Amino acid sequence: MKSSLIFDLDGTLWDSSRQCAGAWTAALSRTEAARTVTSENMHRFMGKTMEQIADMLLPDIEKPRRAELMELCTAEEYSYLETHHGELYGGAEEVLKRLREQYRLFIVSNSLDGYVQLFLRTTGLGDYFEDYEMWGRTMLPKGENIKLVMERNGVARAAYIGDTEGDQSAAEQAGIPFIHAAYGFGKVTGAAAVLGSITELPEAAERLFGKCGGDA
Repeated sequence: MKSSLIFDLDGTLWDSSRQCAGAWTAALSRTEAARTVTSENMHRFMGKTMEQIADMLLPDIEKPRRAELMELCTAEEYSYLETHHGELYGGAEEVLKRLREQYRLFIVSNSLDGYVQLFLRTTGLGDYFEDYEMWGRTMLPKGENIKLVMERNGVARAAYIGDTEGDQSAAEQAGIPFIHAAYGFGKVTGAAAVLGSITELPEAAERLFGKCGGDA
């Protein structure tokens, strides 16, 4: 049986920070919480749940209202991304095409429900991935969602590819190796492999699992 590669999304497969920052700024401009959201802000938010992001972005707003404002931001973001897509990292589709021949591919993200689906739809990459999960659908930590995807798909051997310390912790929680996408938004030490570009992933996976993907 093929081994599996489970991907984070933002900072690993694509960068939507510029688009999201503009959409969030536009949404908040129509409320009492008007402020400018920058791409740098979005980089700090990557890998965190929406509740954590709300605490960081809107500390001066009462908690119940924070959730409402984040819903406005998300609606604006999803609408904008439908026509102004996030930017795939160079070579991503070619890498996925190559990897699919040897591995089973999955996505686990800390995003709201609908974000992974939007990514797959707007990039046309839906056929490369067997399954996905996200915080907004299960309300579970990323490590638990990784385990959930593995369990329901009969995955026994896998690695998680992500760009932040939170991603590394999630992989450790799930009991699988972590491959650091160092071209993304976070710094990590102690990863099983480090990628300067997504194009380096096939060789890194081969070192972990062997030339044919290994036996699960």
